[in-house]
Amino acid sequence: MNMTEEKSRPAGIAAIDREMARQHADSLTSYEAAQPMAAKAASSLEKTGRLLLLGMGGSHAVNRAVEPLYRTLGIDAVALPLSEQLGQPLPTADRTIFVTSQSGESAEVLRWFEETGGTEETFGLTLEASSFLARTAPSLVGSGGTELAFAATRSLTVTFALHLAILAALGENPDAALAVLKAPEDHDITAALAALENVATIVTSGRRLQGVAEALALGLTELSRRPCFSLEGGQLRHGPMEMLGPDIGVVLFRGLDETAGLVTAMAVSAIETGARVILFDASGQAPVAGAVTIGFAPATGLAAIFAMLPVAQRLMIAFAETRVENAGTPVRSTKITRSE
Repeated sequence: MNMTEEKSRPAGIAAIDREMARQHADSLTSYEAAQPMAAKAASSLEKTGRLLLLGMGGSHAVNRAVEPLYRTLGIDAVALPLSEQLGQPLPTADRTIFVTSQSGESAEVLRWFEETGGTEETFGLTLEASSFLARTAPSLVGSGGTELAFAATRSLTVTFALHLAILAALGENPDAALAVLKAPEDHDITAALAALENVATIVTSGRRLQGVAEALALGLTELSRRPCFSLEGGQLRHGPMEMLGPDIGVVLFRGLDETAGLVTAMAVSAIETGARVILFDASGQAPVAGAVTIGFAPATGLAAIFAMLPVAQRLMIAFAETRVENAGTPVRSTKITRSE
């Protein structure tokens, strides 16, 4: 990109570009630096066998994405919005608790600690070492400091790297995920963007990768100001299929896992409605006729997430730029939500 093109991009999008350019390097640094605290978090999980993941916005989407990864290891993991835990709490006794907040200063984070005092098995995940969260609980701190751009991009990837450190401490092999961070795949999104040119809105969906779908829907909504949203594949089947048609975009995530066939079936069904279907695919299975497939090397878990997420982020940004003149500059929100 030349300087003239860079200057013509909205300031908010240019800020996101700067965050994304750093996210792989910052994630690798975060993984290495987090290992001592990750070992303590893993020890807590080995003791309790139960995990409550609390966060808001993009942090909750990250929690939803890693929830099945901890369950695969036999940990009773549940991800809840922190606001829900404040109003209708699950019991916290005998659970390890991960409170995630990229800023460490969100209103719900402050109130939860003020009202509960935390627990001995509470850990923070944040990008800001000087934040309230990092000062209050033993925390895994991502590299690079607070994300400055509005929509979450780097903060998601870095937080996934912190979870990779914990999962590695629990005995998971991190090599495949680290390899993706060291040599990310690049893909052309032109066809996908063209397919979404005339849609009124987008629904994202997945099965084991549903958390990634939720992160993308949040970013799409924030940047394009369209009511894009996410439904887990089974939930999309149970009634909301009624909304699908030629003016709806559907973005699906398919990985190398036992739910891949269900994602394939959803793609086929969505195409039959006339919806414009984009398939982010790391399953190793054949493309779905009628869908715009963005194919990745076969992968599952965090390796699949690290491969797909940056490309999905690029599509998210490009879509927003076609819909909003000042995409990336919030008009009703702030980067750090300090009120409830």
